[in-house]
Amino acid sequence: MTTLAPPPAPTTQDGRHRAAPPAARSRLRALFTGPPQDPRWARPALWAILVLATALYAWNMSSVSGNTFYDAAVYSGTKSWKAFFFGALDSGSFITVDKPPFALWVMGLSARVLGYGTWQLMLPMVALGTGSVALLYRMVKRDFGAAAATIAALALTLTPITVAITRDTNPDPVLVFLMLLGAAALMKAVRTGRLMPLVWSGVAIGFAFNTKMMQAYVVLPAFFLVYLWATPLGLGRRIRNLAVGTVALVVSSAWWMVVVDLVPASSRPYIGGSTDNTVWDLVIGYNGFGRIFGASSSVGSQGNGASFGGEAGLYRLFNSIMGGQISWLIPFALVALVGGLVLRGRAPRTDAERAALLLWGGWFVLHYLTFALAEGTFHPYYVTAMAPGIAALAGIGGVMLYRAFREGAAAKWSWVLPAAIAGSTVWAVVLLQRVSGSGTPYTVAEVVAGVAGAVAVIGLLLGRFTGRQRLTGIAALAAVVALLAGPAAYSASAATSSTNGTNPTAGPSTGGMGGGGGMGGGQRPSGSGGPGGGTGTSNSGGAPSGSSSSSSSSSQSTGQSASGRTAGGMGDTQVSSAMISYLKKNQDGATWLVAVATDQTASSVILESGEPVISMGGWSGSDNAMTLAKLKSLVKSGKLHYIVVSDSGQGSSNSEISTWVKKNGTAVSAYSGLYRLG
Repeated sequence: MTTLAPPPAPTTQDGRHRAAPPAARSRLRALFTGPPQDPRWARPALWAILVLATALYAWNMSSVSGNTFYDAAVYSGTKSWKAFFFGALDSGSFITVDKPPFALWVMGLSARVLGYGTWQLMLPMVALGTGSVALLYRMVKRDFGAAAATIAALALTLTPITVAITRDTNPDPVLVFLMLLGAAALMKAVRTGRLMPLVWSGVAIGFAFNTKMMQAYVVLPAFFLVYLWATPLGLGRRIRNLAVGTVALVVSSAWWMVVVDLVPASSRPYIGGSTDNTVWDLVIGYNGFGRIFGASSSVGSQGNGASFGGEAGLYRLFNSIMGGQISWLIPFALVALVGGLVLRGRAPRTDAERAALLLWGGWFVLHYLTFALAEGTFHPYYVTAMAPGIAALAGIGGVMLYRAFREGAAAKWSWVLPAAIAGSTVWAVVLLQRVSGSGTPYTVAEVVAGVAGAVAVIGLLLGRFTGRQRLTGIAALAAVVALLAGPAAYSASAATSSTNGTNPTAGPSTGGMGGGGGMGGGQRPSGSGGPGGGTGTSNSGGAPSGSSSSSSSSSQSTGQSASGRTAGGMGDTQVSSAMISYLKKNQDGATWLVAVATDQTASSVILESGEPVISMGGWSGSDNAMTLAKLKSLVKSGKLHYIVVSDSGQGSSNSEISTWVKKNGTAVSAYSGLYRLG
């Protein structure tokens, strides 16, 4: 049998063998240029958007003023694995924060590996924010092409509230990324009919639940509807698969809650925000129905939300506080959703484009109704969770309406796209008029939006009726500029100015305890996690000293409160830097440096001192975390020597403790409200 010789290896002119280009090199080239079937501009455009997103989220990252409440919990988790697992505010594990700990774990692992400091906490948030943009692009591109995906990715990148919250240490960027992972897995299950992607979708939403509890479930009705309607399986198999996926969802959601509630209360921290020291109560109360129905469901909902995002009602997301944060593309997204569903009206049940429209439309509508009508505590940054739905609809609907406009399938489509652009442009101008006089960028954005919107509408109509396709293409680009000029101005403001770490918003301050700059509250981590005036060097306590906020720096230099504000109860007396120095010198081996009334005070003292601090009343001062019996036990065992009380104690427990402390403790005359016990 004749054996064929292999072809000779390619050679150079001097006879040396030329190495064939490795497959890795081809894959690397494709990473930057995209697959051959894509337009040549598509992959460079994606990279440009991802660079823009990273720049907006990470600009001057070391000076970001985050949420000291979560910063303190992350710091405590770097000092104690017990505090890490439970999500305790203090490394002594007296009380937890009022959220499950997954986002704290993400930041905490970064801080444990890289050291504790601002950029170490922000790094995973920036990565997840940019990752959400890339994931949305991938999902939209699969069914609607590169143009729709590019518009969607750019719209998400420039959503003002998304820029503001990604530059913070609140858990919402983690939540959004996990929800998008769940959506991506769900759509894979819908397309293929396979079970495992549906299971992974449930797992992703379960981890989102362990980030912000019930808010992760807002999208579930849309997920269930899309799977039951569009999956290419028989009804029986669809129901069975959905049941299995639901089991995965429940297990991945409940495991941490079950473990924590099974641990004896004496062996774990008090569950902050709960009324009975259980995670289950936190789920259905403070972080559940309390957010929807207000104070009647939970002590934690007594804020009623009006001071942060405006009164509940269908108009809430368009009001003076919320409008500039999220509403820019809502009119266009509504038209795009309805128009897209009409265009796919006669498609088969398993049509992928209609399934995607149902997913993103459900995502948008469910979030809108939840946030608009919620009567409990409501912060503007919550609405970043609806941004992917709005952005996806803008990209998908914009391309679908544009195609219908150009093809002229019916006379009505000659007006839908221009009308949607005109209405959204007018709304953008209205939003910018509200902040006229707030700065040149907003004036420029108003002019750009108005002019570009007019060019877009006129160009579309002229191109349609004269048959000039290039004119309609230019008009479409002008429409993108018109609709994103305002969000771009707000996003640039969020990226370049200090924001409120507790309630971050983008753009000019419009009331509602938000706006660019303001009460960041307390200390921020700096450098690699040590004190020394923000130099990043370490001290014996390893405390994250040095503040990036001018307000807290000023308070320290004058010896005034470094703790931000305190709520009612026992902690109206604020803790000064001088008091903290005194407490550290006289800690005498106690586990906790001091006991104070609220999380706000405790977190600031933890970040300045590097020592565990007891928050007796949780976030609002209303938690029953500290009882007189527990206080006596801590004092007797030598774990606590100092407590801050005031004359304005509220509630029987607080009054009882205050009375006992004043009777049995020794007042430290140099510091009002400070008592030595034992």
